[in-house]
Amino acid sequence: MEGLVESLRLLWGLDPYVYNIIIVSLRVSGLALLFSALIGIPLGTFLGLTNFPGKPLVTALLYTGMGFPPVVVGLFVFILFSTVGPMGRLGWLFTERAMITAQIIIAFPLVAGFTMAAVMSVDRNLMRQLRALGATKIQASWAAIKEARVGVLVAIIAGFGGAISEVGAVMLVGGNIEGKTRVLTTAIVLETRKGNFGVALAFGIILLGLTFFANLAMLYLQKRQMFARE
Repeated sequence: MEGLVESLRLLWGLDPYVYNIIIVSLRVSGLALLFSALIGIPLGTFLGLTNFPGKPLVTALLYTGMGFPPVVVGLFVFILFSTVGPMGRLGWLFTERAMITAQIIIAFPLVAGFTMAAVMSVDRNLMRQLRALGATKIQASWAAIKEARVGVLVAIIAGFGGAISEVGAVMLVGGNIEGKTRVLTTAIVLETRKGNFGVALAFGIILLGLTFFANLAMLYLQKRQMFARE
């Protein structure tokens, strides 16, 4: 009960410590999702519309990425940006940039994989008609995305959920530094270990709330598009 009261107090008062963690979480996961969508949606569309000799291998690698252990991703990014790593000179380790990189690697396969599955479900007759009418590949791809937009929205939601709920990778590469790289998931782990269950519960409620409202916004956009189509 005391933990619940503490969580409500922090949520209602929007403590500066809590506020900073929310901002960092949204900034890191939002940018990771943006880059994942910019790469994943075109790639997923391409894979969904195109057949080529190496497609089964690429698809298998993509599906493997969808289930890749996040802590392994964190280890890879840590080595990449460490002082002895190939990109250590950038000095990104224990910064938001390293956390964004890790979350892109986690979210990108989800966005690309779900987009590919959605595009593959588009009626092939529509694509043949578009090509017969002289549509370019880019125009045909855009038409496929519009037809599969519900699935693409699901892909974006999945990417956001995978990014913002991750803890192992961001803790490895970000260091969980207060005021700089501490996000909701790492703060929950830290506060729980310290015995501050009220604070940890508050962060958990905020995390669930952000995920819920993100999904709600996507559903609202989906509904608007369906009405506009009618």
